[in-house]
Amino acid sequence: MKNISKYLILFIAAIVATGCDDYLDVKPIGKVIPETLAEFRAVLTKGYSVYPDHKSLSTLRTDELLFDEESNDILFYKDNYIWNDTNPDPIATSFQYQELYNVIFYANVIINEASNKLEASADKDQLIGEAYGLRALAYFDLVNLFGKPYDAATADSDRGVPLALKIDLEQAYIPESIAVVYNQILSDKEEAKKLLNKDTQTTGINYRFSKAALYTMESRIYLYQKQWGKAAEAANNALAYKNALVDLNATPILPNNYDTKESIMALEDSFDNRLKGSSYASQSLINAYDQTNDLRFGLYFLKMGSRYAFDKGGELNQKCTFRASELYLTKAETAAQLEDLATARATMLSFTKTRYNTTGYTQLSTKIAAMDKTNLLDFIYQEREREFAVEGHRWFDLRRTSQKEILHTIAGKDYILIKNDPRYTLPFPLNARLNNPEL
Repeated sequence: MKNISKYLILFIAAIVATGCDDYLDVKPIGKVIPETLAEFRAVLTKGYSVYPDHKSLSTLRTDELLFDEESNDILFYKDNYIWNDTNPDPIATSFQYQELYNVIFYANVIINEASNKLEASADKDQLIGEAYGLRALAYFDLVNLFGKPYDAATADSDRGVPLALKIDLEQAYIPESIAVVYNQILSDKEEAKKLLNKDTQTTGINYRFSKAALYTMESRIYLYQKQWGKAAEAANNALAYKNALVDLNATPILPNNYDTKESIMALEDSFDNRLKGSSYASQSLINAYDQTNDLRFGLYFLKMGSRYAFDKGGELNQKCTFRASELYLTKAETAAQLEDLATARATMLSFTKTRYNTTGYTQLSTKIAAMDKTNLLDFIYQEREREFAVEGHRWFDLRRTSQKEILHTIAGKDYILIKNDPRYTLPFPLNARLNNPEL
């Protein structure tokens, strides 16, 4: 902290931009700096609450949905749908770059201030550990939206995003390399690991970080870095805390609900209601399912004439950041990449048994047993597409794997995202570039 006036200016600016926390309403006039554990917890709760729903926008860019051209919201979404990042309409919804930095600001208040002001306690450690986890998650999302997919060969030179680790008005926010950003993410993850003392969070406050959530995030980070061994180890560590899957044969409910037994962290609204009401499932997504034997199909989609609307998404009770199914699919993918096909097959059998009826599972058991590495990986990627439909995974999975060609059509005109298109990486939003010439 350089000086108190800078701290006050930034803290007040964030409050004005996002609304006051309840605790601020009862403080003496002019006193905005938190002092107690409860006040710091309120600051972090605000940081959690403003986490943006950028994954809805990333879903627009995938092969998962068809945009309803009759929707009143077409002007807000069209440019993302057709990958027009160069000259979008002024009213087009842009990716929440600044909002993610706002989350980081709140995390920084905890990391930089609570450490010095609060007496030692398990609650203090948990609070600061959560702040490190939240900051790591925000930077992970930032670098995977606005930076190229991680490539160990080029990460030192590929441009990432700026790092803001303290409150300093004089700091120059210059993008760091992807390697530097990932190193910071991993550093924050390790700091969180030292401090977090809650294995899991109870339903209702499971938007907060826990050990299970941290290890799940760690497995995702290493998966995106193609560090297969470390991703597998992290997935297994997370599974030690949370390994239950919803068996759709016994309990036909959406497995991504925040109150299911496989929920690990329920922070994000990954498919907002406005977009849900303005789109239909693409034919390629519908065709990805065994409509007779895959129990997810009837839960995820609602037939409307010749189209399928989404039953999944758009509800507060479906907030989801991490859930156990991701761990199974990560474990299977990494095992296959490491040539441990027996573990990969066994893991996929455990997973698919909860997602298909008896007939479908019996058929898949035979097929999985005969799969070589290539076919097994293809099957795992297909299961990720089916399992995580409109949960925000697809864009990032495409970025880190095939970067396939995608065709979208609006008003009879075709728009194509070609294979390995540079637009798989987003430019910084115009308003961010105007405010920061370093971008």
